[in-house]
Amino acid sequence: MSNQDQTPLFTGLVKHARKNPIQFHIPGHKKGKGMDPEFRWFIGKNALSIDLINIRPLDDLHQPAGIIQEAQDLAAEAFGAEHTIFSVQGTSTAIMTMIMSVCHPGEKIIVPRNVHKSIMSGIIFSGAHPIFLHPEMDLVYGIAHGITPKSVEEALEQHPDAKAVLVIHPTYFGTASDLKKIVKVAHARGVPVLVDEAHGSHVHFHPKLPLSAMQAGADMAASSMHKLGGSMTQSSVLNIQGNRISLSRVQAISSMLSTTSTSYLLLASLDVARKRLVTAGKTLLEQAIRLANQARQEINQIEYLTCMGSEIIGQNGVVAYDPTKLVISVKGLGLTGHEVEKWLRERFHIEVELSDLHNILCIVTPSDSKADLQILVYALEELSLHFREQAKALAEEHMPLPQIPQLAVTPRDAFYAPTEIVPVAEAEGRVIAEFVMVYPPGIPIFIPGEVISKENVAYAQRNREAGLPVQGSEDPAFLTVRVLK
Repeated sequence: MSNQDQTPLFTGLVKHARKNPIQFHIPGHKKGKGMDPEFRWFIGKNALSIDLINIRPLDDLHQPAGIIQEAQDLAAEAFGAEHTIFSVQGTSTAIMTMIMSVCHPGEKIIVPRNVHKSIMSGIIFSGAHPIFLHPEMDLVYGIAHGITPKSVEEALEQHPDAKAVLVIHPTYFGTASDLKKIVKVAHARGVPVLVDEAHGSHVHFHPKLPLSAMQAGADMAASSMHKLGGSMTQSSVLNIQGNRISLSRVQAISSMLSTTSTSYLLLASLDVARKRLVTAGKTLLEQAIRLANQARQEINQIEYLTCMGSEIIGQNGVVAYDPTKLVISVKGLGLTGHEVEKWLRERFHIEVELSDLHNILCIVTPSDSKADLQILVYALEELSLHFREQAKALAEEHMPLPQIPQLAVTPRDAFYAPTEIVPVAEAEGRVIAEFVMVYPPGIPIFIPGEVISKENVAYAQRNREAGLPVQGSEDPAFLTVRVLK
């Protein structure tokens, strides 16, 4: 095993900066000297001194052979992968790379319907034909969980020509389906498994968390180190193992989709985040889990509020969950998650990860303190007291995710087809040519190529009326929609 205390990329950058070279190359601010003084003071000279480009001593992400390759090799070992590729364009680009690596135009890929918009972007770019699976629904919280091994097996029986299965593991809300069994089902047919592990970069490093994609035997996993792994925003990793994936093709597509001006600040943050996860992750995550569980217990004692916990294991195909995710249902107060998000912001300067029609989501990481969680619990107690008069013992019926619309043409064909704009009120039965989604979490209500149904239109309008960010359509008011001619 390599020395995981090493940070070859970060260390190499610092050594180079200390030489104080005269730079006749980009970036033009040249160690911050040519930058706005106020910004330079705020960011700091150290950070700006390693905001560099791929000059020879610093290696090149597109053809790594030096300190970047050393850092990627250490990351692969840390995640239990055979190969790791760094991304400075977030997990979205890594997800697109996964899909385009295995699917040619017209080929099928099995995906859950509650996918992030980046997966649909990858399907459009590749020209793949998505075979959608219904995620398991949680009727208490009104959220989607994962897919089951049985649903994957049935889909592969109906579509034996599918080129890949894509799984979200864990979900945005922290629940995990039986990925190990899904991998076994797919591999029995020679089909690779791709994992959107955007919300699971930390799970590999603590036994109380769900299995990581690499531990479960998946072929590729795109993992957002910046979300829960401690690196800077926009930095992620793509982990690869096994012989079902062509590494050279993955590297070629990753290079096609990536900027040639890669940020060394982001790359260095991946290097040091990996070191911290390997050397101290278990201890730090134990603390985060303990604080989250304590907060969960206290929140569940607050009238009209419930916080999802271990009771969901065994339900709806959930075999594990991430306790650092606090999914808090507020529907007992007769409020939407959006209203609670706004209230917490204005009254307590608390910002949550996301809100939907019925819940707020708060994530707990090793960065949080006991005091932080105490403030959250106190704020929620005040929320309950403030709205108890209007609270409904039986809250309004939640609106479940609508049925999967019929896919009339492939998303790529719809995206590039001749189109026109029509009023939403007259659009039922037409084929949509744009995305409509609530972001976050970024799960599409409509994707290009689907037949517009009144149920999905009603769901989008209900979210918009609740103040949630319905995005994707050209008309922000969602009064008109772009459809195929």
